Amino acid sequence: MKIVALPLYTIETKNFGTSTTRRKHYDSIPKERVDCVVVGAGVVGLAVARELASEYHRDVLVIESAPTFGTGTSSRNSEVIHAGIYYPPYSLKALFCVRGRELLYKYCLEHEIPHEQIGKIIVATGSSEIPKLKGLMNCGIENGVVGLRMMEDHEAMRLEPELTCVKALLSPASGIVDTHSLMLSFIGEAESHGTLFSFNSTVIGGHLEGTHICLHISEGKALQNWDGMSLLRPDFELIPKIVVNSAGLSAPVLAKRFNGLAAGVIPASYYARGCYFTLSKTKIPPFKHLIYPIPEDGGLGVHVTLDLNGQVKFGPDVEWIGGIDCISSFLNRFDYSVCADRAMHFYPQIRKYYPGLKDGSLEPAYAGIRPKLSGPKQDSVDFVIQFKMVDLLLYNHVQHHKIGLRYYQSNKFDHLTDITMAWVLLVD
Repeated sequence: MKIVALPLYTIETKNFGTSTTRRKHYDSIPKERVDCVVVGAGVVGLAVARELASEYHRDVLVIESAPTFGTGTSSRNSEVIHAGIYYPPYSLKALFCVRGRELLYKYCLEHEIPHEQIGKIIVATGSSEIPKLKGLMNCGIENGVVGLRMMEDHEAMRLEPELTCVKALLSPASGIVDTHSLMLSFIGEAESHGTLFSFNSTVIGGHLEGTHICLHISEGKALQNWDGMSLLRPDFELIPKIVVNSAGLSAPVLAKRFNGLAAGVIPASYYARGCYFTLSKTKIPPFKHLIYPIPEDGGLGVHVTLDLNGQVKFGPDVEWIGGIDCISSFLNRFDYSVCADRAMHFYPQIRKYYPGLKDGSLEPAYAGIRPKLSGPKQDSVDFVIQFKMVDLLLYNHVQHHKIGLRYYQSNKFDHLTDITMAWVLLVD
């Protein structure tokens, strides 16, 4: 693996030190100094790496435990470009989604990324849901979403003859994007500006040693045979100026294995597993728009999405699961299987707005896991992006603003719409 070695900038930090035993453990491990390390080659990590390299001319190293990019949440979502309807006004979610949508459409046009602004229809299937639908419209308007329009049932069904509802909200700004092409574009731009990628390499922890950030990297078979309890010796250490933890599902697990990082600054994490089913036994897609029900606890409801080839998908549902352990995190051993029997829960939910759904027409597709900062029956929590951790700050002498150790933990950052705004905020 090729490492770019550059001198360190001035650092201001408390001296946390290490115990004698821990110091001996790390002293014999090979070390390399680098400029910027981005942990995780998902869509967020790739977007950040691209921005740091192309706009800020930093030497970036992306470390990914999988053999390729985007194998986690980035490839297990609805591929929807959201408009910004659902989130509380003035929240980071609203800011990221509205501005991120504009930036994402612009980026896709400029870089010829396959996408389509097909619009979304959010439906109320009973009179009790109409106030919630009106609330979504008011929230979207306050967030700056343009083009929202409330429709009566006959208007909505004129647009979508297979649809059944009592009232609907049209969002023309919503769309879909080819996430694989998007990530390939980020990689291409990042590499053209000198970014290096190291796959099959795992950041297993880190520590603060004096004024240095030390990342522990494992590339050997020791990780495969690890029992999850014993001390895991890294193969080598990296000493970067900037660290961005965008490891997705593994981000909070990794943060907890960072010696010197106070546990109190690591947010509690919850995980919601969601399954998708594809529509079969139909030659012509029944819908031209995205169709969404009223949001439910933990998600946006089992909705209709279309990919750029016209394939119709339904999902995701919400299944709260336990925490992610270290071994599952480091070795990417998450359960992404889809049980065919789960379709029995999908049929009644979908038929509330699509009564023409035929028995036996749902086939298992894929599953994803959404990292969240709020759990079952809890109020939704805004994104958390921490710029200052354990009093450790690094200063970019050229730009004159704080860069620093960044632990990137978000609430359900599976909305692709947010990532373009994320790279702007993260580096600015």
